[in-house]
Amino acid sequence: MTMAWVYILKCVDEKYYTGCTSDIEKRMVEHSEGVFSSFTSSRLPVVLVFSQEFLTIEEAIFAERMIKGWTRKKKEALINSDFELLHDLAECKNQTSHIFKDS
Repeated sequence: MTMAWVYILKCVDEKYYTGCTSDIEKRMVEHSEGVFSSFTSSRLPVVLVFSQEFLTIEEAIFAERMIKGWTRKKKEALINSDFELLHDLAECKNQTSHIFKDS
């Protein structure tokens, strides 16, 4: 069975990088060595601050894309396993959100 991971790295400049892979150990070495000319290669060193295993690469890619769209605060709630805050940050708070909530 193929396993996959979604992960978040914290870069030296305090920025977060979210990625996914089928071989997390190899990918961490590649990031640490700056193998890819990418976001992280100019922000070394990086530290793995979150990872979650999935059954398929498709599930990991879906999670990666979702997390990449999150705010910094929401990513930090996930990293810190603060699921209550994560839930609060996920709630819609625009002026029309009550229309659907109260229906």
